[in-house]
Amino acid sequence: MQSLSFSTISRYFSSSSLTPKLLKLKTLYKIPAKDRPKAFQQAQKVLTDYLHDTKNLPFTFADHISKNSLLSLSEIISKVDYSSKDFKGSLRRFLRYHPIDEFLFFYESIGVRYDNIIGFLPVGKMFLSEDYRVFDVACGLWGFGFPWDKLGVLCKEGVFENDLCELNERIVGFKEYGFSNVMVIGICLAFPCLLSGKCEDIDGLFDDLKRVFVDYHLVSCVEENVDCWFEVCRKIQIFYDLGCVKGEMGEMMGRCKNIFVEYSEECLVQKAEFFKKLDVCKKEVGYLLLYKPEILRCDLETPSISVSGVLRYFGLEESKLRFVMENYPYVFGRNRLSNLPHVMRSLDLNKWFFYKIQDGDHNLLGRYVVGSPDEDLDQHYVDNFLSIQGSRYHVHTLGKLEFLHSLGFGENKWTIKILNQIRGPSSDLQERVDCLLQCGVEFPKLCKMIHCSPKILNQQKESIEQKIKYLCEDIGHSLEDLDVFPAYLCYNLEKRIKPRYSFHMWLTKHGLCTEEYAIPSIIATSEKNFVLRIYRMHRAAPKIWLECYSNKEPRKSLGEGLIKLEP
Repeated sequence: MQSLSFSTISRYFSSSSLTPKLLKLKTLYKIPAKDRPKAFQQAQKVLTDYLHDTKNLPFTFADHISKNSLLSLSEIISKVDYSSKDFKGSLRRFLRYHPIDEFLFFYESIGVRYDNIIGFLPVGKMFLSEDYRVFDVACGLWGFGFPWDKLGVLCKEGVFENDLCELNERIVGFKEYGFSNVMVIGICLAFPCLLSGKCEDIDGLFDDLKRVFVDYHLVSCVEENVDCWFEVCRKIQIFYDLGCVKGEMGEMMGRCKNIFVEYSEECLVQKAEFFKKLDVCKKEVGYLLLYKPEILRCDLETPSISVSGVLRYFGLEESKLRFVMENYPYVFGRNRLSNLPHVMRSLDLNKWFFYKIQDGDHNLLGRYVVGSPDEDLDQHYVDNFLSIQGSRYHVHTLGKLEFLHSLGFGENKWTIKILNQIRGPSSDLQERVDCLLQCGVEFPKLCKMIHCSPKILNQQKESIEQKIKYLCEDIGHSLEDLDVFPAYLCYNLEKRIKPRYSFHMWLTKHGLCTEEYAIPSIIATSEKNFVLRIYRMHRAAPKIWLECYSNKEPRKSLGEGLIKLEP
């Protein structure tokens, strides 16, 4: 049996998404740390013997299951009293009287995430002998060459619901395109829809793959093993996820085939995410990376930038630069290059910037450097930043500051002012920003709203949704009103917005209010001035207002007060 070191076990746990129960099991506090690797090796041996000798599973598959189900195995280990002298014997006795859920071990062993296994377990069944169908499919695919611990990728896509003979026919058919056995396995793991029968354009996909792998000789650049081909195909999948059309990408991918060998999947995803933040068509991002593969060499994360310096560097006219500096001062200053897409969106220059990159200025990204140490340096920001670093809650505050920079706010005094007014962790703030964007607020307008009224980010998501719904559906106004009056979102809906507006409309309906008042005038006016205004409309109006809305709860209907408002 393969040796299993404790460091391997630790890495396995740390890379898994664990439930609170498993986090407790992970410590295995009953077993001394120095004995845990040995305990796991013994437990694997016992489980293999149990599945092979007692449950009659072929030894190879029993061994696969025991080697690749560490989380399920740790739960069994935690229930057995540890003894360095006879731990194996204790485990054997435990399994004799406590049958395990074999499906749980099986699904974990083929690579299904432990916290997702519950969705695959058959109802009322514990033993593989009760339903060999799924196990037989796994064995058949393994026999074709699929790695046992990666079969979960196929399982999640419904491949195991197909008949094994049908799957074999499909796999053999794929080889007719000129692919080797190893290539077919890598392709199927990256595109499981091919085996599940749910692929929308099989011919287009295979035309692309054949063009890249065979016609452009990518096969000569990749090691002949499943992991390598799986990795290459996952990288190709990134471009289809960006909206590139199957059947039209073969030649383009073939011409820049080296990107599928030289760059990691993480690098491709990172660069794609960078340009997707510019809010352009995802397909255009895919084409950009294929047409300008030199971009993949650029460090788009760590460099510091001067916002005005970048705009000048990319050729923005001085008159336009002065205009945006006057209208969006909160964006300027220093920032990180990774935040540049949202900087451009905050300035409403994202399309301009993307098309500059697309038209050949992509090399500027890699060559840009800050002109001088003092370029765009805001001393007020620097002083406050140093103060934050020395504060008691610096981690929390710096997290919020980084959040603001990620939205496009620069290192300047306005960002510090906003920082001092917003409350909550950065995750909550991001949720509220996402909520406003989903409600239809445009990104540059949202940043300006935050600049004018930072406390809108202190409102809960549900409250934001309700207030916008009331503004657009009940009052009949548009989101453009938020551009001039973002503080609307800061007022209480039930205790301020609805009562004020309802009373105002009631007065208008009955001819007592002859002037047209804007939303800010109705909502933001102080209580004293509001009462004074309605008094000028009718002397009895304040009394009705106070009777209906004192203590923030209506005690009479407005209709009952109508008789008191007779001339």
